[in-house]
Amino acid sequence: MALKKTGAGYFDKLETRSPKQREAALLAALPKLIAHAKRRAPGFARILENVKPEKIKSRAALAGLPVTRKSDLAGLQAEERPLGGLNATPVAKLAKIFMSPGPIYEPEGCAKDWWRTARALYAGGFRADDLIVNTFAYHFTPAGSMLESGARAIGCTVVPAGTGQTELQVAAIRDLKIDGYVGTPSFLKLIMEKAGEMRCDISSLKKAHVGAEYLPPALRQAMFASGVRVTQSYGSADLGSIAYESLAADGTVNPGMILDEGLLLEIVRPGSGDPVPAGEVGEVVITTFNKDYPLIRFGTGDLSAILPGASRCGRTNTRIRGWMGRADQSTKVRAMFVTAKQVDEIVRRHPEVLRARLVVEGETGNDRMTLRCEAKARPAGLVEVLTASIRDVTKLRGDVELVEAGSLPNDGKVIEDLRKYV
Repeated sequence: MALKKTGAGYFDKLETRSPKQREAALLAALPKLIAHAKRRAPGFARILENVKPEKIKSRAALAGLPVTRKSDLAGLQAEERPLGGLNATPVAKLAKIFMSPGPIYEPEGCAKDWWRTARALYAGGFRADDLIVNTFAYHFTPAGSMLESGARAIGCTVVPAGTGQTELQVAAIRDLKIDGYVGTPSFLKLIMEKAGEMRCDISSLKKAHVGAEYLPPALRQAMFASGVRVTQSYGSADLGSIAYESLAADGTVNPGMILDEGLLLEIVRPGSGDPVPAGEVGEVVITTFNKDYPLIRFGTGDLSAILPGASRCGRTNTRIRGWMGRADQSTKVRAMFVTAKQVDEIVRRHPEVLRARLVVEGETGNDRMTLRCEAKARPAGLVEVLTASIRDVTKLRGDVELVEAGSLPNDGKVIEDLRKYV
């Protein structure tokens, strides 16, 4: 994928194609991706056993396929080492295997910028000939390798610093006149503070790209005041880059995160595979067109929502609100787990229910469950049959409260635990 010359506003022409062109290209490639996964990845051959690839050429058809969630990976990999049969390229032909907590194993292929992080760095102002310090971890987990491969694809020179050793990090930035930082926002703060303590001039540092944790607005502002422009991206060890921020002409950040090219995004109701209306918070589900590791309807377990309109930077891909919490919700009521999937099962039994939220209240030993339901119709006996479904699905007693359509919060929660623990 060719880059424009240094200083150009976009990584490539894909970023500014019309949404219709992008959607048509993704849907045209979808049947081929599914056929490839079924043919080359034994795990997906089982998951998609009865799926005819040539029939999956629309979003509606895609929504009928099962969601494979990140929470499923440990079990799948335990059954079939090392990658659960989801890899379409044999392990011997891959470049690296990483291990994240769980443990969950993640592959890296041999292609340039395999994790697709170059686009996110470029949108944050990183260019060829920049000298950057990469403080993400290089051992076992993939973050260090993910960002290094993107930086090298742009043409940056990388100092593979990894985590820790703050004084050495400061010394390297000072001595080498490093102009770019990659890592977590909290470690960037530590480096800046340590430079102050050491009275070291690290004013060469002008840009930072952060991820893996929350970026406080106050920290971004403080960095901006110090002459460091900070952008962030959202990704995962399974998928690589998912979405990223872009800089405005004045060095501030444009609202929202732009979906990376080559991904098909769905936002689904937690506990289900059902897409929600645009703007509603739900679980991020991604289909990635990665021939080595072709994850199809991969549920990240993260919450987000689609933002209307295109970014002010001119990139035309879908924008999301960024990471908004976890979708894999569960709680324990009277010594039994209740999950988002169970709430979805209750709702599926009753077409009158539009949305539902299970609220757990009370004190230890006196738990109360109430299923609050937005209903498009209220036939006689609806409360009674819903109450029976709660009992049948969860094996617990619960109350039902019918509420007005649109009254439940748009925050992606289907289980809300309001109990106070002393």
